Amino acid sequence: MHVLILGGTAEARRLAELLRGTPDLQVTSSLAGRVSAPRLPPGEVRVGGFGGMDGLTAWLREHAVDAVVDATHPFAGTMGFHAAQAAASARVPLLALRRPGWAPVEGDRWHEANSLAEAAALLPTLGRRVFLTTGRMGLAAFAGLDGLWFLARSVEAPEPPCPPLMEVLLDRGPFTLGGERELLRRHRVDVLVTKDSGGAATAPKLTAAREAGLPVVVVRRPPAPADVPVAPDPQEAARWIEARLHRRAPGPERFPPEFL
Repeated sequence: MHVLILGGTAEARRLAELLRGTPDLQVTSSLAGRVSAPRLPPGEVRVGGFGGMDGLTAWLREHAVDAVVDATHPFAGTMGFHAAQAAASARVPLLALRRPGWAPVEGDRWHEANSLAEAAALLPTLGRRVFLTTGRMGLAAFAGLDGLWFLARSVEAPEPPCPPLMEVLLDRGPFTLGGERELLRRHRVDVLVTKDSGGAATAPKLTAAREAGLPVVVVRRPPAPADVPVAPDPQEAARWIEARLHRRAPGPERFPPEFL
């Protein structure tokens, strides 16, 4: 059985680790190639795009893929729809491995936005020193805010256009609560901007902002295909794959129907 994991996320790597060594199972992990030195999962790895939905469909057929797990980032919205369309065209079952989003708790001062542009429009009313944690790809949305100072954290250096008053911090999670507290204090941050990526690796910044009483602009996730089953964690996704693997094998069924 050949499984394709679309990923590059920590969840995708963990799923590949859980499946490593499973008899009669071939796992291929696909990375988009946007990071020059990605953390590679175990097993077979391919890097680069497929050429859109048609290219992915052709790849699934050419490589005899039996199941697909879309473990891409929650904000890789286009890829999610391409995966759903390609899997349907190739008649291959698809599971989305999608980490739960964050939810505000008592003490949070959240301001939700539907896009980076909407987040940028909110900032002048909320603060002057911005901790920007939305990644290096969307900084153009903030380039016109010449009255604000930005600390932009990303894995790799961003490319212009960027805000004129900006310091870049190259770093990769997971981050600690103590480290995030110190960062906010040292840079005198008075507003945080983040995407609702979910997960524990980058959540400490939200706790640090709550403790400091800072407003947080949270960009909502883009729409995702509604008819694709979702697993909230790698363990659940591994059970789904193992159930399909055992379903193909002779003998009695070993997993309940809801995992098939």
